Amino acid sequence: MRLLLLSNSINPGGAYLQHALAAVEKINRRRAIFIPYAGVTIGWDDYLNKVRQALAPIGIHVDGVHQSDDPVAAIQGAELILGGGGNTWRLLQLVRQHGLLEAIRAKVAVGTPYIGWSAGTNLACPTIRTTNDMPIVDPKGFDALNLLPFQINPHYNNELPAGHQGETRSQRIAEFTRINPDMPVLGLPEGDWLEVDGQQTVLCGPKPALLFKEGNEPREIHAGDLSFLMARQIEATPGTRGTE
Repeated sequence: MRLLLLSNSINPGGAYLQHALAAVEKINRRRAIFIPYAGVTIGWDDYLNKVRQALAPIGIHVDGVHQSDDPVAAIQGAELILGGGGNTWRLLQLVRQHGLLEAIRAKVAVGTPYIGWSAGTNLACPTIRTTNDMPIVDPKGFDALNLLPFQINPHYNNELPAGHQGETRSQRIAEFTRINPDMPVLGLPEGDWLEVDGQQTVLCGPKPALLFKEGNEPREIHAGDLSFLMARQIEATPGTRGTE
């Protein structure tokens, strides 16, 4: 199993996906299927073209799953699967409607790499319950791809604007771990990503991440220091369910 899970798609002053191009190129695939369903305020063809332009310099040709008459077959024939950012709830809704959860899970189980950013990273988790996104649609269940034994909170930061009376991100994650004590959450700052290769999971990027577990203070994780959070093997059979 090979995963590349980015917190975000663009860094300040950088181009789209530029900060992760070396990591994407290392996966060594030349054709990809892109899932644009998280795009709500951008047309899917426009979104596809944006990703095509970003990955063209490293020689990756990208097709859109939305342009296929048979999305399941498109996933089944993919060399590389890309899950884009946007609204996680909409992404999961459409992935489920098109029967792609099982298709993606099965392909990843036999070695097809999956790259996600933001919402696409949320999709790789057991559920989407640690997304930051507003639930603009009902996805008919929170279970996602279940490729990891922990949740991720992309775009993680704990800043609170002056005068704001709401909870911090850490407080919200603490609520999740209190209700779900057996499910850790990794707060993944912008600019960082996870690389999963088989049973090894490694944090990459310039910032420390925070690992939240019920009953423990959040633990700071630095680049190269995530091997204890081993990504479990998944079965190459449809219907694997996330932990609820």
